[in-house]
Amino acid sequence: MATTSISVAETPLVLYALRRADDALILGHRLSQWIGRGPTLEEEMAFGNFGLDLIGQARALYAYAAAIEAAGHDEDDFAYLRDAPQYRNLLLVEQPNGDFAVTMLRQLFYSAFADFYWRAMMTSRDATLAAIAAKSEKESAYHFSHAAEWVIRLGDGTAESHARTEAACEALWPFTGEMFESDAAERELCDAGTIIDPASLRVPWRARLGEVFAAAGLALPAPDRWMQRGGRSGRHSEHLGHLLAEMQILPRSFPGAEW
Repeated sequence: MATTSISVAETPLVLYALRRADDALILGHRLSQWIGRGPTLEEEMAFGNFGLDLIGQARALYAYAAAIEAAGHDEDDFAYLRDAPQYRNLLLVEQPNGDFAVTMLRQLFYSAFADFYWRAMMTSRDATLAAIAAKSEKESAYHFSHAAEWVIRLGDGTAESHARTEAACEALWPFTGEMFESDAAERELCDAGTIIDPASLRVPWRARLGEVFAAAGLALPAPDRWMQRGGRSGRHSEHLGHLLAEMQILPRSFPGAEW
């Protein structure tokens, strides 16, 4: 017996928590797909640990969303009982792993933003979000450091690794602009001091990437290039549906199962 999807009352704060939780969950799942496939055992362990960090962030945010919504939902309901259009994650994090360069560029772009974002969110007037931010920033800082080291290593490596890193940047760059956008719901929370405006992080994010790219011998793309968008409002690439089918098959096929 298959389950039906839940319906969520997306107030501004619930929507905000789901967006950030979905980012972390989907990227965490993507990283878990490297287990058993990584270039070295050490990197497989790193991917596993980073994935666990992100899923831990997702759990905290889903739990907060459930408490705010007060509709009887829990973390598992948000993770397993929503369809792709109900997910609010960035398009960047759902992109396939590709080769090692693609995974590392995706991790660099996201973690460079997340580190700044969660550090700024530690000043939130919402005590729960501030606490989640304090834990998440420490993790994001390490994720960024690891990704930066690898991007430098790949960009400044062989002709093959340099070419692959350039190709990865070209493919993923159009998905980075969405990180800095906000809609009316989030601007309401910004005005209340509950969250920070992500647009304020664009300049420091680009400066940080510029340092990494310079060390890697790579050219940072122009800031005014056309960008993809839609993930925050539930318009996703075809990749998310395949990911969710894999991630949700057990709880959807055996509702109520305990293990």
